[in-house]
Amino acid sequence: MTTTFAPVPASVPAPAPVLVTGGTGRTGGRVARRLIDRHVAVRIGSRNTPVPFEWHDAATWKAALDGMRAAYLCYSPDLAFPGVPELMGRFAGAAADAGVQRLVLLSGRGEDGARAAEDAVRACGLEWTVLRCSWFAQNFSEHFLLGPVRRGRLLLPGDGAVAEPFLDLDDFADVASDALTGESHVGQVLELTGPRLLTLREVAR
Repeated sequence: MTTTFAPVPASVPAPAPVLVTGGTGRTGGRVARRLIDRHVAVRIGSRNTPVPFEWHDAATWKAALDGMRAAYLCYSPDLAFPGVPELMGRFAGAAADAGVQRLVLLSGRGEDGARAAEDAVRACGLEWTVLRCSWFAQNFSEHFLLGPVRRGRLLLPGDGAVAEPFLDLDDFADVASDALTGESHVGQVLELTGPRLLTLREVAR
């Protein structure tokens, strides 16, 4: 995906643009499509887009943030890695300097190391929403567990008896796009889960 400006009916006010970091990935791609469906102009934040963005190259941040009202923050490989909270704090400061009004952060449920990154975003002085997520159901169909699924054997640490409320990425994208464009989730930490608990043994079956 590239920077996309969806056609807006003349009778509909055009919402201000949104930067979607990781916009070519599993979460960001879905969030971007939801926003485009709402006639929101989307800038995809990726190293290979016309306006390149790279988390570890601060020289790319200013152009990526220019003219954006809000930004979806998806850090890869993991928000809990050392140095990431400081990185998030610097990026949030750059967003504030660029005139961005709102940040929506993808975080992990139960990840103590990610809390510091959340705190850095919450302390930036902008509107914010934190989305803490459980395991994504699409880990088994689009991500690192697809290979084991195809081979017919899931090999993971643990005894397989711990239950998880696996979350569908399409449901996540609905909430993220609401947080980026609406007012009801501002200043909230939302812990997102799926509708029922499943053990890995049940998933395998």
